[in-house]
Amino acid sequence: MSSCCFSHTYQTMHCMGLVCFARAAVGPNSLLRLYSRNFNAIKCSERRYQWTGAWCPAGWTNINNYSQEARKNVLGQYVCYHLPHRTLLKVQGHDTRSFLQGIVTNDMELFAKEEQNVLYAHMLNVQGRTLYDIIIYRLKEAEAGCGVLVECDTTIKDVILKHLKVYKIRRQVKISTCPEISLWAVLPQGTAPGHERPKPDLTAPEKALMWEEDPRTEAMGWRLVVDNKVDPLEMIPWCQQGDSEEYHRHRYAIGLPEGVKDLPPGVALPLESNLVYMQGISFSKGCYIGQELTARTHHTGVVRKRLMPVRMSAPAEGLEEGVSLQTQSGKPAGKHRAGVGELGLSLIRLAHAKEPLTLKASEDTTVTVEASVPDWWPKDTKAK
Repeated sequence: MSSCCFSHTYQTMHCMGLVCFARAAVGPNSLLRLYSRNFNAIKCSERRYQWTGAWCPAGWTNINNYSQEARKNVLGQYVCYHLPHRTLLKVQGHDTRSFLQGIVTNDMELFAKEEQNVLYAHMLNVQGRTLYDIIIYRLKEAEAGCGVLVECDTTIKDVILKHLKVYKIRRQVKISTCPEISLWAVLPQGTAPGHERPKPDLTAPEKALMWEEDPRTEAMGWRLVVDNKVDPLEMIPWCQQGDSEEYHRHRYAIGLPEGVKDLPPGVALPLESNLVYMQGISFSKGCYIGQELTARTHHTGVVRKRLMPVRMSAPAEGLEEGVSLQTQSGKPAGKHRAGVGELGLSLIRLAHAKEPLTLKASEDTTVTVEASVPDWWPKDTKAK
């Protein structure tokens, strides 16, 4: 009976081999047919296993398990996350670029280069502290002129609108909300460290208003902006939808802040929040609101605290904002910002970053906190 099992396995592998040979002969336009045939071959192997698996020796490969894993690898190469906690504003008009140049930390003149379509930046107050973290997308329609989309935290959308209108004065710009479009993040699944996953090709690129690499770090994948009526899963081959908590867990695992919980308005300092590491600031663009303190801190090279990813010994839900961190000897080591479950972000004194830290989750509960240095930080920073 074992020879029968071997025969069926060989036939299945031979069949799939013929399909791959046919794919190479026909050309790249037959990708959909190839997937269909491979899927049928996998289903065929499952049926063969159901008929013969009872007689196969324990040492033989479980074809059913193999086929399930094969489907998982094919259908789960990318995960698409809807981002309702982020919203988009449109700033459009002849003075758009010069208007934002005096408000944001990054250089809007980079949009003059054809290859630059997206920028990360912060808006600061006059004391040089972060008010809002934003991603700016250059509109690609010919009639848009110098128009951009500004991605920001949904909870403070109205506050940002008011902030922009305060500095608008007589500039020729129009600022409006965009309730008709939605924002998605696309992340590669199961990519080994040091191996990049190529940007997926959209099946209907004309439906994408924006389809750009996340400007903060490669570890955050790509940003997709589409009309609310468009389903991204129909545009991205081999993609499945994930929930928002998975997206936030990924952010916290790699130490990337986003939104007012991670970057409290008027509290967070841009350099302590790793704005330089996220390509979100220009030190050669000239004056903007909050520029003086930020530039002085950068040129002195003294940044004693940084926002770092942490892992707690137990999930700590409902922590008060700014809970203090301490070393084992009781020295102050920083403050916890936000997180999901056992993962989070904390502002940590670099002198104590390698030590085991603690925080009080409640009056009678103390949690151990371990900080780590993200892989996407510069190598010379990780060596310190």
